[in-house]
Amino acid sequence: MPLSILIVDDDLGTRLSISDYLELCGYRVIAADDGQQALAMVEECHPDLLVTDIMMPRMNGYELVRRVRSAPAFRLLPVILLTARTKTQERILGYQSGCDLYLPKPFELEELAAAIRNLLERSQMIQSECRVLISEQSASHTALKTETSQVLASLSRREQEVLKLLTYGFSNVEMGDKLYLSPRTVEKYVSSLLRKTDTTNRAQLVRFAMKHDLVE
Repeated sequence: MPLSILIVDDDLGTRLSISDYLELCGYRVIAADDGQQALAMVEECHPDLLVTDIMMPRMNGYELVRRVRSAPAFRLLPVILLTARTKTQERILGYQSGCDLYLPKPFELEELAAAIRNLLERSQMIQSECRVLISEQSASHTALKTETSQVLASLSRREQEVLKLLTYGFSNVEMGDKLYLSPRTVEKYVSSLLRKTDTTNRAQLVRFAMKHDLVE
């Protein structure tokens, strides 16, 4: 499916010339004639890139970009600002609003297409990396939950009680007093916990318990 580009400009001739050229380049193009209409189309159509003029009725390009960037779903959406206003302060405003590129009018359509291609390639790469990261995090979370369930299932009620007191820093004697067990018996439970959690000392055991939410 071709990538989609939203063109926003109140000048019909500009919209048509950009749209026709980008369609010839293989993109799917949608268009709006002001910022307010464009904002609704961003939310409805989820374009892959936004090209917008600055001076428009109802909502200018600066405000459009700020509104788009305020939505978490569109914070990575590539944005190109087109304008005949080329003063340094105006360009700064464009970048402060969140645009990726400020292209002054008049411009060559070939140059615009090259900028779009570059931004889309970068955007697609970032999104791909994000999907991989999310997938890895999900797999890690699932593995952690599975390990937690397995460990919990293997612990007796007494072992869970000893583990909870361990996280409070109690000694064998103190745990024995609270559980009405001898220190020697408590030590046996601690040894069993170390074996079942594949840890080598009490500090590791406590960290394991906290990481896996084995204790409240």
